[in-house]
Amino acid sequence: MRKEYWGYASEEALANDELIAEKYQGIRPAPGYPACPEHSEKAPLFEVLDATAQIGVKLTENFAMWPGAAVSGFYLSHPDSQYFAVAKIERDQVEDYARRKGWTLAEAERWLAPNLAYQPG
Repeated sequence: MRKEYWGYASEEALANDELIAEKYQGIRPAPGYPACPEHSEKAPLFEVLDATAQIGVKLTENFAMWPGAAVSGFYLSHPDSQYFAVAKIERDQVEDYARRKGWTLAEAERWLAPNLAYQPG
């Protein structure tokens, strides 16, 4: 992606162990990982990319990708970009997120359950 499409790392020649150690410039946080724990953002991503028509990858009702070997992520190339994790979140944050997503509080709590700093209900 970086070498062929963006062109900012055209001379990069990292060995596999260097790639695994993330010695490259930029990050690729993905839905379901610590920086993006909530999977529903795959839906607009798939819509914009027309992913099913373009490459045959589909989303299940729970936003898992099919076939299972498929991966997705958000590519950020800035040299100062760093991986991060979303910590436990409080009810006011979940309420705000639900409002911005157009969800009920219960829907947001369902999708964000592993990150809640409180017991819903």
